[in-house]
Amino acid sequence: MVHVYNCHPFASQQIVQVEQEPGLVCCGGGALFVVTTGGCKVEAYSLEKEGCPLICRFASMGTVRRIQHSTIGDYLVTIEEKNSATYLRVYTNWRYQAEEKARVGVRLLGHLLRGASVWGGVQMEIIEIPLSEHPVTLACCSVTGDLLVGCENTLVLFALRRRTQQNLQKENQQNLESSWSITEQSWNQSPGRTSSQNQDLSVLDFERSVILHLSKITPKQVALCGGYVAVQAELEVLVLKLEATAEPTAVEEHSDSFKSEDFPEDQSDFLLIPKHQELLGDRARDCDVPVSIEQTGLEDRRHYTLSYVLFRRFTPEFFQGSSVEETQLHSLQLYPMFTSNQSVSVDEPACMFCFFSLPNTGYLYSLRGGVELLAAYQYPENVLQAVLTDHLLHVITKNALQSFTVRCAALAARVEDPYIDTTMKACPPCSLEVCALRMQLFIGLRLVCAYGRHVILLSTADTETPEETERHTQRRSLELKEHNMLTGIFLAVGIDPATTPALKNLLSRPFLSRRWAISSPKESSAVGHGWNLYVVDTVPPLTLYQEMVEYSRRYTETNPQGQSLRHLLSEAHLLLRSSLLESSEQRQIGDGAGKMATQMHREELEEAFRQNCAQLGDSFSRGSQKDCHLALPYYRMSGLSVTEVMSRNRPLPGGPPSYGPGFLFYLKHYLLEETDQSLSQEDADEVTSIFIQSEPSMLVSVCASPCMMNADPAATLQALQRLEDTAGVSVPLTITMATMKLRLGDMAQYTELMERHAEMLLVYGFIEEPRLLLHGGGGKHTRVCPTALAGQLADSQPGLLVAAMVALHENSKVQLEQADHVFKELGCENTLQVDFWEAMLMASSQDAVIQELLFRLASVYIDRLTASESPTKHKSLKSVDDLISSCSHYGALYPWLTVLDPAQTSSYQHQEALHKLQALLCGPSLSVGSVAPLLESLSEETLWGFSLHLLCATRRGQYGSSIEQLLDRCPQAIIAYANHQLQDKHMALWWQKLLPELCNRTRAAAAATTTDGVLLGALKETLVVVAMETSPAEFLELIPDDGTASYFLPHLLTCSQRHLLA
Repeated sequence: MVHVYNCHPFASQQIVQVEQEPGLVCCGGGALFVVTTGGCKVEAYSLEKEGCPLICRFASMGTVRRIQHSTIGDYLVTIEEKNSATYLRVYTNWRYQAEEKARVGVRLLGHLLRGASVWGGVQMEIIEIPLSEHPVTLACCSVTGDLLVGCENTLVLFALRRRTQQNLQKENQQNLESSWSITEQSWNQSPGRTSSQNQDLSVLDFERSVILHLSKITPKQVALCGGYVAVQAELEVLVLKLEATAEPTAVEEHSDSFKSEDFPEDQSDFLLIPKHQELLGDRARDCDVPVSIEQTGLEDRRHYTLSYVLFRRFTPEFFQGSSVEETQLHSLQLYPMFTSNQSVSVDEPACMFCFFSLPNTGYLYSLRGGVELLAAYQYPENVLQAVLTDHLLHVITKNALQSFTVRCAALAARVEDPYIDTTMKACPPCSLEVCALRMQLFIGLRLVCAYGRHVILLSTADTETPEETERHTQRRSLELKEHNMLTGIFLAVGIDPATTPALKNLLSRPFLSRRWAISSPKESSAVGHGWNLYVVDTVPPLTLYQEMVEYSRRYTETNPQGQSLRHLLSEAHLLLRSSLLESSEQRQIGDGAGKMATQMHREELEEAFRQNCAQLGDSFSRGSQKDCHLALPYYRMSGLSVTEVMSRNRPLPGGPPSYGPGFLFYLKHYLLEETDQSLSQEDADEVTSIFIQSEPSMLVSVCASPCMMNADPAATLQALQRLEDTAGVSVPLTITMATMKLRLGDMAQYTELMERHAEMLLVYGFIEEPRLLLHGGGGKHTRVCPTALAGQLADSQPGLLVAAMVALHENSKVQLEQADHVFKELGCENTLQVDFWEAMLMASSQDAVIQELLFRLASVYIDRLTASESPTKHKSLKSVDDLISSCSHYGALYPWLTVLDPAQTSSYQHQEALHKLQALLCGPSLSVGSVAPLLESLSEETLWGFSLHLLCATRRGQYGSSIEQLLDRCPQAIIAYANHQLQDKHMALWWQKLLPELCNRTRAAAAATTTDGVLLGALKETLVVVAMETSPAEFLELIPDDGTASYFLPHLLTCSQRHLLA
């Protein structure tokens, strides 16, 4: 379906003052090129100046049959005829022919002229390009400037080269030494010039790079852009992709599925019509058009590979009044589009489009990132020619110029911005139905081309030329011959066509003689009654957008929910997107004042774009449930505040008091977002009333939003109580009501509501709606803030707050760093935060989190031990006994630690920190190496400090040094230490380390005439253990040589008796 809108895309038109009737027309580089009817003179007119003044004119070397301009290189290429021969020629530096008497250089491809005027760039040059076949059509690449020539069975690709004088000297120094000396003399004789000044000057040349051999398609038109090659026959279009590689690759032979043997020779008088085909992407390889590559480049060492992109074949039929012979493809075009983050001169196009047209239908395909049909244009009448631009598709019929919208910007926007089609951004779909704009009437249109915002039209009034009359007579005679031949065939087999309406209708069609009946392209007549060459300027996109907006207001008044209004706004959106992409390209190539003007124009476009997004948001906000979600991204792109969006969506005075689903969808997402902006009380109360009316079940989530901080708590509480009466009691609803009571200062009612449910149920309520406790979040580094309820819980129910924070962390509602920030905001970083870490250590199963918590807790305990005063009088939620019994990471205190326990002179907090740190060191999880640097700050002078260092040494397996230190500092703990630590594989240390140490220290004490009962007692306990664990012989070896026999004999006797019993 094609929508029709009465918007005028054309601003003005002017007639180019051409002296002779134009035969061929093309444009490019800001110029309009006109080939006169005789075909031997080319005139160039300026499209960028008022009145299109003449730039220059020059004579061609033959009758021009085809002409094309390349913006890259600013050259003209022609197919010319002379003396029944066809030539391919390139015209460079044509702008210097303003005087028509300037010198012209003629050379062959690859043979550069040596004159000073050539290197100075002041002489037009004609390059003759020899071909083995007659050229039929040609195309220039708008990205690279390369040239593609279509012959009867081949496509020849010529790469554009820029030859500098310095490079040419290196290449031809030996072969052209004498010639260069003449050139240098001519340069030296030129006033004001030196050879060094012209080393960087260049001339254009071409190199034959690739030849594509086509065996089953005859090119009528070709296109080249960014490595894509398109070939158009009468009813077939083939698009290929040429890619350069450094290494040669094997050429895959294409299967020849269309064998000539399938058709007997006696059927040569009939035209066999193939079936309709559309093959996209890799499937295009299955077409019956084999293509082979011939590498011909000498300087270009790259190797090219070929891939099929698109194949489309049409079956000749009657199309809306078109006869079979008139049903031909035309207007083949490859169109690139760059995004705003690309460099036009460096990057390949982000998007590539292919357009071609039948007389009644045009087809626009996207080629990059998956081949797909973007749009099919159904014309109201037969179209002679079409041209695709950034914003519009212009087509001509015999008597009118009409423009259609295009979908290129929709695809380019999605390539440029990955956030499109999300809740952040939106864009109308590529499949949006196209629309036709107002038609401009002309008489006898024959040709159309476009450059920028200029559309060039050639009209020839009226009449049939004698040649056309003769062709029509020949065609009628062929049709009669067809009719008689087929009638005879049917009568010979006993069928009378006159009695069968279907056969009678078939015989009335000029079907079989299509290949004879097809007329050759019309040439301009010298006997026409009149002609005109028009330059029609399209309106600026911003002006056309404003007209579309004005046009849309009539839909707003009559049917604000209609599809036509949304479609027109979507068309305006794509128009602005295309203009923004175009302005990005202009910013890259502009300079100075031009960039400033472009920036101002872009700001106007962006403002219009925001207005359009707001209008689309309005349309979708009141639309159906199917597309209501699009209101959110369009309102976001509009930059409107939530207050402005609410004002645009209030129910109309005479309309139903309801809100659209799109607006509610937008409002829900806004309230779910974590933003620092709070609504005013008036707006917050309006939001509450909206949801009371539309979705009361959302009230808890609405009240929990940080945007609703200024809402009236009394009115909100009444709404929540009505919700409780209708929907029943729920934990999140109760917590929300308690929050409102807290804001009102009614602490008694607050306490009553909070005591309505058990603490664990309240924790589940916070999991269901975390924003009752925290505002912010959503990411690891996103800042979170506690609510007023969290502050109240910190004072009155700290255990509930800690349990809720642990539950939120374990349910991925908050990160560890965010939880730390919450406790710091509450001023509980040294109290509840430590309780939270201890609770997290009990609940978490993530190893990385556990190690982080162990290190943090060890650091806190050490800081509390080293503080001169207790940093807080806060009593922890969990005692050391609770942690040991409920958390596997806290171990039971070793028995020998109780011996080292200092006197009860320290504070409760100091004692608690010491025992918790000792429990961590006694546990299995804390890495001693990670906390050893922290323990260096603890002095060993105190027994509790010594006990921590001794714990670390023991955990590291340093039992020998630990025994020595313990005997030095606290020998009364040695037996307890040995009984606990010297077991199993460390049992031998009793007699290898502990017994010798005790003997030596006891002997030393006796020599000092002092008696140490602790050492003697420890020695006796040690001998008892040694006697139980060793044999009598081993025990005798352990007795000191100077020992008293009577002291050791009882233990030796015990050892012997145990050994005999064993």
